[in-house]
Amino acid sequence: MDLITPQIGLIFWTTLSFLILMFLLKKFAWSPILGAVETRESSIKDALEAAENARNEMATLKADNDRVLKEARAERDEMLKEARDMKATIVSEAKNSAKEEADKLIASAKSVIENEKAAAISELKSSVGALSVEIAEKVLKAELKDADKQNAYISEMLKDVKLN
Repeated sequence: MDLITPQIGLIFWTTLSFLILMFLLKKFAWSPILGAVETRESSIKDALEAAENARNEMATLKADNDRVLKEARAERDEMLKEARDMKATIVSEAKNSAKEEADKLIASAKSVIENEKAAAISELKSSVGALSVEIAEKVLKAELKDADKQNAYISEMLKDVKLN
């Protein structure tokens, strides 16, 4: 039962050894331990600040990436619009060129047709005229074999000439 009820000597020596231990710990161990704890605390604080800075930087980079992506899409849309406009212009120019060429061909063909038509009509008139002269010649030869008929015909022709 001596352990349950402590004696003064035991209390004295226990207190003295505790105080010596505290003095030695404070003198040699307490500063390095507190220094290590403070170093650890500052490194954790720095790591948290670095993480926060990294998070902010990532948010900034994400915003920049979104902005760049948006600009790239806008540029792509602009390029596509320009390409469509250019295509429409080229198609329109090709249509106009083809229409002009077709109009020229049609005008040329009409001109050729008119020339051919005029040549055919001229040839037809020439042929009809020659044929008419031939027929008239044959008719006159047949009718004017007799001299009296020739004189009567000449008189009639002269009357017609005077009337006009």
